[in-house]
Amino acid sequence: MTVRILMWILWPSFLVAGVAEGILFTVVSPEDLSFFGHPIEASHHAIYTIGFFILWLLCALSSALSIFILPGSLSDLEEKIDRGSF
Repeated sequence: MTVRILMWILWPSFLVAGVAEGILFTVVSPEDLSFFGHPIEASHHAIYTIGFFILWLLCALSSALSIFILPGSLSDLEEKIDRGSF
């Protein structure tokens, strides 16, 4: 997998995760969160950080799935990149 394909997966997912975290924590306060009925005893910064990385992972999985279901193979995609078709 080339660096460009990783960039196509990770950069958009990073941007969307940042927006999603902003929306999520505007609506939900970290004090209101619980994990299997137990309150989370962590600082707000830790909850924001963990929340961001979870959202980034979910968005990256979505982007990777989009690349995976493209017609053709990854080697075809890499050939198009090398020829400058993208």
